Amino acid sequence: MQHLLDVSELSPPEPLERVLDALADLPEGDSLRVRLPMEPVLLYPMLRSMGMIWERQARRDTVVELLIWEPAIPGDVSDPV
Repeated sequence: MQHLLDVSELSPPEPLERVLDALADLPEGDSLRVRLPMEPVLLYPMLRSMGMIWERQARRDTVVELLIWEPAIPGDVSDPV
């Protein structure tokens, strides 16, 4: 199941905190679609250290959208596209 978290209207550091909270509660096998107000440069290394995979989604507006999930096989983390 895919969950949506829209933090595009929030100011830093609240978007980062909310994303990390949502990932901590994300059920196994689910993914999180996140809408952010800017490129989350601090989030990327955190996701990598958590073993998560992400894909940046193209958008027409200035909002950054990521799809984040845990690999089906633990440790199978390839560089995201």
